[in-house]
Amino acid sequence: MAYRGENGAVIDRPGSERWAAFIAAPPLVPAAPIDRAANASARRGLPRCPEIDCVRHLLPPAILALAELRAAEVGVGADRVLITAGHITEEAYLAALSASLGIPFESLDGIPRAAFPFGDDALIEAELQGVLQLNLGGELHLVIAPRELSIRRLLSAVRPDSDLLRRIRLTSTERLRRFVAGHGAREIEHRAVEALRETRPELSAGARNQRSFGLMILAAHMVLIGLIFLAAPGAAWLAVEVALGCVFLAWTGLRMIGLLSAPFVGRRPRAFADERLPIYTVAVALYQEATAVSGLVAALRQLNYPPEKLDIKIVLEPDDHETRAMVESLQLGAPFEVIIAPEVGPRTKPKALNAMLPFARGTFVAVYDAEDRPEPDQLRLALEAFVADNGTLACVQARLTIDNTVDSWLARVFTAEYAGLFDVFLPGLAALRLPLPLGGSSNHFRTAVLRRIGAWDPYNVTEDADLGMRLARFGYRTSVIPSSTYEEAPARFKPWLRQRTRWFKGWLQTWLVHMRSPRQLMRELGVPGFIVFQLLVGGTVVAALIHTLFAVKLMWEIWTETLGLFTLYVVTLVLGYVVSGVLGLIGLARRRLLGCAWALLLMPIYWVLLSLAAWRALLKLLHDPYHWEKTEHGLANTSRLADRESDAINRPGRRR
Repeated sequence: MAYRGENGAVIDRPGSERWAAFIAAPPLVPAAPIDRAANASARRGLPRCPEIDCVRHLLPPAILALAELRAAEVGVGADRVLITAGHITEEAYLAALSASLGIPFESLDGIPRAAFPFGDDALIEAELQGVLQLNLGGELHLVIAPRELSIRRLLSAVRPDSDLLRRIRLTSTERLRRFVAGHGAREIEHRAVEALRETRPELSAGARNQRSFGLMILAAHMVLIGLIFLAAPGAAWLAVEVALGCVFLAWTGLRMIGLLSAPFVGRRPRAFADERLPIYTVAVALYQEATAVSGLVAALRQLNYPPEKLDIKIVLEPDDHETRAMVESLQLGAPFEVIIAPEVGPRTKPKALNAMLPFARGTFVAVYDAEDRPEPDQLRLALEAFVADNGTLACVQARLTIDNTVDSWLARVFTAEYAGLFDVFLPGLAALRLPLPLGGSSNHFRTAVLRRIGAWDPYNVTEDADLGMRLARFGYRTSVIPSSTYEEAPARFKPWLRQRTRWFKGWLQTWLVHMRSPRQLMRELGVPGFIVFQLLVGGTVVAALIHTLFAVKLMWEIWTETLGLFTLYVVTLVLGYVVSGVLGLIGLARRRLLGCAWALLLMPIYWVLLSLAAWRALLKLLHDPYHWEKTEHGLANTSRLADRESDAINRPGRRR
């Protein structure tokens, strides 16, 4: 299956039979003695890659020829192609290169921190650049971990009699990362846990003085409200009920904006030449996810992006031995790397992602969860959105959809909720260039912007919503791309309750953090953005908190025949149900899942459960604000994605 590149040359897609054969060929097969004339003939017309001359005696000519062709297509060194395809390990390649050039291989074992005569910031930057300057024996040496085309540039720059050659040593990417992670552990921990809290305390949920001040203000308001109720209980109740009813109606009205969004139309991205594609970092933070690792790895391997230009980081907790053992058993190799999150600070996903960020080599960063199954073209669609923008687009959100829809009625309502949110509501907000609270997964960022704004808040348990608002405050925009990621929803009540409690607690944290200076927030977001923030972040929690109260009060008024605010209660509840139902119905229609629409009739029951989760979140915010309630994965009994793939395989007359 060939296609014509931008230069008119016919080249193979990574999924072609020739490329598949290249990947599947046995690694490190010793080649028979090679006839130089025959080898030159076999390689006639192919670009020569001097960086693999050192291993031509180790690998068959056909493998080397395909590697050289692939290197020209992708724009990397042929050494990277061979290593990523598994035909040779990085250390084996570097050993051959060292022997060929007479350059020592530096294991970095036992090298003290004092040998690097610069600060920790420079140490972390050295890992990103792949070049470490070490003072060894009173002389400065360059320790290089080759990447992309660096070996080819090195070969063209040095001469056999060059003094520079004498001062160069080679090491592997993994050894360099371990050296930096070990000697720069304190700086990495600081960036992961304390950097945002120290540099911008007003934007961190972990700022102690800010949090105490917020709780004092909240307590003062509660005392004031209590005094008003004591002085005039009847009027106070009336005012509170009317105010809450208006908030609920305004929140419902905001959701109607989603009806303005265009229908979801999946499409293929434009054909970017692979050689022009940037390095793309994919980050996944795992904790107690041993059962999900193999499926996750399989999904990431299916991404339609040159694996030589992927930088996949799997972040593990130091005491999660089961998941770590499972990852090690897969023997992943390039482009996968394992990073261990620091033990200090709260055990949260954002802290783990912050520990990854100093090592992210990509121009862009995509974040996935353990159960995610992104569509293969997602990275290219995200890249297309970034390229088409004028520079203010800092993040794109893929559309999350539930995979195990038919596991239970709860999963069906969850599916409708996600369809209304990601396929209808958020695209409507994005079309109006309003702030978006991100979903916790399938976010794609400009790496430089992510670092510039302080990355994730490790003390916020819904770091996604917080980061979406912080991007908007810094003047950046977020959009939604027409690509789906399939996720597993909790199908049982207890896991669902824990997950939704964490979400509500995080939205409360986000609201309290950004409302520390309301005037500044309004200046930065603008009046429309400020209103959206109030209704979307604070209003979502308030709506859930008051729903049960309104329902109980409505039943009480009917029972006692007082009917004081009967109309307000009825309009508030019915309109909320109807708008949420319509959003879910439109989303299900766009997903072609109208067979699940009957579950929307259970919306009143679902809202009662949401209210329970919101009250539980409020209590947990007061006594355990930073605890991350883990959502179990790998419990799904069904998969829409698997069913669709099976149908495509078994469909008569399918294209082969």
